[in-house]
Amino acid sequence: MIEFYTATLGCKINQYETRAIAEAWAGKAGSQAMETLDPLAADLILINSCAVTANAVRDLRRSVRKYHRDNPAAGIIITGCAAQIMPEELAQLPGVVRVIPQEEKSGLLEGPDSSGRKPATPFAPFSIAGYHRSRPVVKVQDGCSHFCTFCIVPLARGRSVSRPVDEIAAEVGRLLDAGFREMILSGVNLRQFGRDLDGKPSFWDVVHRLEQEFAPRWAGRARFRISSLEPGQLDARALEVLGGSKLVCPQLHISLQSGSPSVLKRMGRGHYKPQQALDFCRELRAFWPEFGLGADLLVGFPGETDEEFETTMEFCAELPLTYGHVFPYSPRPGTKAADMDGQLPPEVKKERAARLRKLVSGKKKAFLKKLLAMDELAVLVQDETGKGVSEYYAACQVEPAGPIAPKSLVRCRPVGMAGRDVVRCEPVE
Repeated sequence: MIEFYTATLGCKINQYETRAIAEAWAGKAGSQAMETLDPLAADLILINSCAVTANAVRDLRRSVRKYHRDNPAAGIIITGCAAQIMPEELAQLPGVVRVIPQEEKSGLLEGPDSSGRKPATPFAPFSIAGYHRSRPVVKVQDGCSHFCTFCIVPLARGRSVSRPVDEIAAEVGRLLDAGFREMILSGVNLRQFGRDLDGKPSFWDVVHRLEQEFAPRWAGRARFRISSLEPGQLDARALEVLGGSKLVCPQLHISLQSGSPSVLKRMGRGHYKPQQALDFCRELRAFWPEFGLGADLLVGFPGETDEEFETTMEFCAELPLTYGHVFPYSPRPGTKAADMDGQLPPEVKKERAARLRKLVSGKKKAFLKKLLAMDELAVLVQDETGKGVSEYYAACQVEPAGPIAPKSLVRCRPVGMAGRDVVRCEPVE
């Protein structure tokens, strides 16, 4: 019997694929593999890697060395995006027995002894029946065919491919039947969903299909959360689907990157204007009087002037953000931006990131005060301690937690704060 341990670095799609591989290894007929939650007890350690930032690659190297130092007898398999970009370098790390590139990751579904292979179908056959967390990811799309000048994802994950809508719906049904009450509809670039499928369905068509199929039974008892969207997706169809939804959480996360149109153009993201996001949020208020709004923001892009950064600051001050992920730009090998003129000093990028984070933090604090004034929140309880998340994507602490089972969707009354960014709640009788 082989005991294996899995570690995931990076995005929700990686989390999903790690789970699919673990299920396949442990669930195959005649399998001699068993998952362990203790890396010290493992014979084999699978690391699903990320390469989006330089920090992600540093984290990978650090993780490999630590796992090998703590358990030198375990063989280490590295797969994922970093394995696609830098396989030779990773193969030299201590304890590594195999490096499986992203394009061959689906071969791991054959078992822990697989050397990997290219998928035989357009969409790699990952699927899950359960999940190791209370809020499972449902992968609907992979890859990206839009080469932003700063982004390594198309090189690491390949062109955009879409999952057939029937498969998406079937997986959602399995997870609901398994007791999960919040699912995250996720992809690498949801704007490109459906371009490779018959009939060219959009991502909003998928949401509408799921709404039609599951709302009659599950409205008020389960919900969907949408992962990162591009501002260019926030159109009339999005407003129609979200406005009529009984299952989608009132929260969106947008891949904005910058509030400066000129910076976006240099990023290769001139296909949308920041104003689109602001206009959409104003229209959305008619259906969602309150909603959570997050954004990915990249500062210190090559050539970013003081004026362009101030434009981003002013735009983010106006946008109804409730949280944000702020990253200082880091050059990624093989991307156009890495060779652009106007690379900014680290101290400038650090200072700009700190200023923008401070602005976003203030907006988050103000939003949490709004939540405290609400009569009720719908909290998805994540574990036995009562840790949870509201429909607005605010962290919550349900007290008392004892009688509430993890994965439960509970009506709660906000009563105060349980830490700087955590809303303390009591179940409503």
